[in-house]
Amino acid sequence: VQLVESGGGLVQPGGSLTLSCVAFTENFGEYNVAWYRRAPGKERESIAYMTSTNQTTYARPVKRRFTISRDNAKNTAYLHMSSLRPDDTAMYWCRADLGYSVYWGRGTQVTVSS
Repeated sequence: VQLVESGGGLVQPGGSLTLSCVAFTENFGEYNVAWYRRAPGKERESIAYMTSTNQTTYARPVKRRFTISRDNAKNTAYLHMSSLRPDDTAMYWCRADLGYSVYWGRGTQVTVSS
């Protein structure tokens, strides 16, 4: 399964950005999806997760600021980010899993700076 992220870029503090992740598969609705990020000098971390039944969990740093969603008809997962802060600057990846199969995108860079 190929995952392709888009939507990253430069945004000012306090701004919003929505990342997209298109999955090239016929049964996207069966996958759990997640967004990860790695900030400069830090380990990669899971920040948002959505199961195939649309249950969601968020990491504490992004809770109430970020929202994960999906449109199975478009084979796409989203990460809407608001109230962005400079420490949200990171490479962001989309991840999809089904059973023991795990797939990653190549990532998209988000930079929060004035």
